[in-house]
Amino acid sequence: MFETVGKSLDPADWITFRQQAHKMLDDMLDYTEGLNARDVWQPMPADVQAHLRLPLTEKNLAEAHTDFMQNILPYAVGNAHPRFMGWVHGGGTPVGMLAEMLAAGLNANLGGRNQAPVEIERQVMRWVRDLFGFPDTASGLFVTGTSMANLIGCLCAKPKTNHDEQLTAYTSTAAHISVAQSLDISGIGTNTLRKIAVNSNYEIDVAALEKAIIDDKKMGKTPFLVVATVGTVDVGAIDDLQKIAALCQREKIWFHIDGAFGALAMLAPEIAPRLAGIELADSIAFDFHKWGQVPYDAGFVLVRDSDIHQKTFASPAAYLQRQERGLSANSPWACDFGLDLSRGFRALKTWFTLSVYGNEKLGQVVAHTCELAQYLKQQIEATPELELLAPVALNIVCFRYRCDDANPVNTELVIALQESGIAAPSSTTLNGNVAIRAAIVNHRTTENDIDILLATTLKFGNALTLNNTL
Repeated sequence: MFETVGKSLDPADWITFRQQAHKMLDDMLDYTEGLNARDVWQPMPADVQAHLRLPLTEKNLAEAHTDFMQNILPYAVGNAHPRFMGWVHGGGTPVGMLAEMLAAGLNANLGGRNQAPVEIERQVMRWVRDLFGFPDTASGLFVTGTSMANLIGCLCAKPKTNHDEQLTAYTSTAAHISVAQSLDISGIGTNTLRKIAVNSNYEIDVAALEKAIIDDKKMGKTPFLVVATVGTVDVGAIDDLQKIAALCQREKIWFHIDGAFGALAMLAPEIAPRLAGIELADSIAFDFHKWGQVPYDAGFVLVRDSDIHQKTFASPAAYLQRQERGLSANSPWACDFGLDLSRGFRALKTWFTLSVYGNEKLGQVVAHTCELAQYLKQQIEATPELELLAPVALNIVCFRYRCDDANPVNTELVIALQESGIAAPSSTTLNGNVAIRAAIVNHRTTENDIDILLATTLKFGNALTLNNTL
């Protein structure tokens, strides 16, 4: 049991507590420094899983830390590892970890009020506002992730009058599921969502989008939202933002961009031109915890018109009354722009990451992951046993092991790679074909890691097809 002073939860022995705290920090730094020597992922043994399902028992801090090191740390998903390539997870950084510790120590609630942490969030908002070429009228908000940011963009787009209108929204068949969920949660309904076909590059077919909008208007419906994607989930495709922006401006439709990971390609000068038109969006959703390498979670939504943004969410209440001075000053507050009143200090780890590494260094990371994806593509094309299944637009490579009965073999191959601890890609299905999907997001990943993924894929693929066993 943790010894405290009186009713306080602070330690009775600060010296011993400090020693334990330094050990905990050193253990996490050792973990990060030694990632290459660890398995990417390993399944939890039955005894560990049973242990983690036990009823609550009190421990002292050292005992709880030992429990963490033995039963939790070894069985995490592994996205800090350089050969984690499943899904689009950032790798985090030691700087971000330390910033998260500072934020936890401060224990600030960023719902609002007159405090420096609120100014830090606003400062980061101004930095990304400038990055995306948004005007001074823009507003922004930290959220859990792009799923929540997409919901906020949808709610800002939703008309506030004429409730009898038959609203329609549009996105591609390659869009993230959170777009449809946002329409459901907002009360508009997924039946209003038109999923537009994609072209051979998995980008939304803009001509088909325009035709759908025109057809809906002829039927008396009200198109109100188009969601474009920068970095689609399956293959990392980028929709034609300039053409979509022009269409939305002409038809007076809210233009939202789901840029979960891809929007931060703006940090890389050699890639940013491919996002031309992003500056014309009405709102952008993206995650700092992906390509920005900020520890989870750090999603963000940027809205061009702060008045619309505030009117969508502001709800005056007596206990949130504002003043010109004192703690109740500094209005408008963050709670006027989103759903949460209780909000953690996500901005600090992002502020530290941007401040310490800078846009140029982070942009180099973005560019390097895309270079690694091209390297992986080239190696696949030069290897007869492997087949590329989709264009490589950014940092996601979809391929498969060539064989008879390829779908079940490649499904098992992905699982075998994960369970080996050597590399951890994910899988998806493209045109009926099961694909090994390598999303290269981690700043620690090198060409050697790509070579290891390929060598292990060939080894396991051969074993599965020749002997039907590993």
